[in-house]
Amino acid sequence: MPYQRLIDDLMIGAVDVLPEGALEEKLALAEHEGRPLRVKLGVDPTAPDIHLGHTVVLNKLRQFQDAGHVAVLIIGDYTARIGDPSGRSKTRPRLDPAVIDANAKTYQEQAFLILDGDPAKLEVRYNSEWLAGLTMEQLFEITATTTVARILERDDFARRWEAHQPISMLEMLYPLAQGYDSVAVRADIELGGTDQVFNLFMGRDLQEHFGQAPQAIMTMDILPGTDGVERMSKSTGNYIGVTEDPRDIYGKVMSIPDDVMMIYYRLLTDHHADEFTALEAELRSGAVSPRDAKARLAREIITRLRGPEAAAAAEEHFDRVFRRHEAASDLQELVLEADDVEDGSVYLPKVMARWFGITRSEGRRRIEQGGVTIDGEPVTSLAVPAAQLVGRRLKAGKSAAAQGRVRAP
Repeated sequence: MPYQRLIDDLMIGAVDVLPEGALEEKLALAEHEGRPLRVKLGVDPTAPDIHLGHTVVLNKLRQFQDAGHVAVLIIGDYTARIGDPSGRSKTRPRLDPAVIDANAKTYQEQAFLILDGDPAKLEVRYNSEWLAGLTMEQLFEITATTTVARILERDDFARRWEAHQPISMLEMLYPLAQGYDSVAVRADIELGGTDQVFNLFMGRDLQEHFGQAPQAIMTMDILPGTDGVERMSKSTGNYIGVTEDPRDIYGKVMSIPDDVMMIYYRLLTDHHADEFTALEAELRSGAVSPRDAKARLAREIITRLRGPEAAAAAEEHFDRVFRRHEAASDLQELVLEADDVEDGSVYLPKVMARWFGITRSEGRRRIEQGGVTIDGEPVTSLAVPAAQLVGRRLKAGKSAAAQGRVRAP
């Protein structure tokens, strides 16, 4: 690939590359030394499942792999015990090590949906390899590389300090622990979100202290949720999970607002920069409709996660149900009873308990955690108007037994 085109492609979706010109310098160095760059991404397995917002940095990591470089994926099984304070207004609770280990396993499996698993292009490391064995003397050396004043420069710590909110000593160690990961794997470039800049620079400082060339830093843009307004998040229910049914993924992608579609393209697909420019021109001229562009986007996302057959099946299902308005023959019927409807609404935990064999409290929990959808859209209320439920697909879990099409009494 021509050099400038590679630079343009790697910059897609990036907010900052620091220091200025560092990416070009690292690529030139790799070519001069005849070796691939080591591109680091550290993730703390604090939750078992990831959504498309989490895959933004994974997609960029894959892009570096496709350009011939080595992805170094660090599973922060040790730093997760501290908890990343980035963006936090209070100390986060410490996770049980057994939960961290279970999350790490599922996170790695899901990350492999995006990354190239070729051992020549991918290293997966757990930071307990080097952090668990640090002696007190080594820890003293690491902590001596910075000051309390420098740590308090972090925006989140500064706000908490001003508000007289507690900041634990353990939290202050987090940037140093994450930074030491870069030393341990000799990173050339580190990827992260815009809220990670302080931690990423700490890695540069520690590399210089230990006699290594400091890494370049690349921060990635934030993916909006399906509402097109707030960042994608499970807490707001505007997310698309990577392990969701492909039919739900397709439907959710089709529901995103037109004005954020190109952000999704840039952050979640692997086209060249000039191809995005061409697509934008076609959308402006009317040569391509937003509907067709979103359908293509949904196909590409599902193809990357599950393969072309799953993408084709999801599209056929969407067209059959939402364009041709045909019944989905592969869904069980969920029949409402007369007393399920009160004042025009249906209390979902009650009917879910009958249909899916779960308790009402479990039904409430799934709704509150954004795990229940109607035609792919997350349910945000325990009671739903019957008119918005009848004839639609209710999904309350990943299995076929936890979904179906609702029928009137």
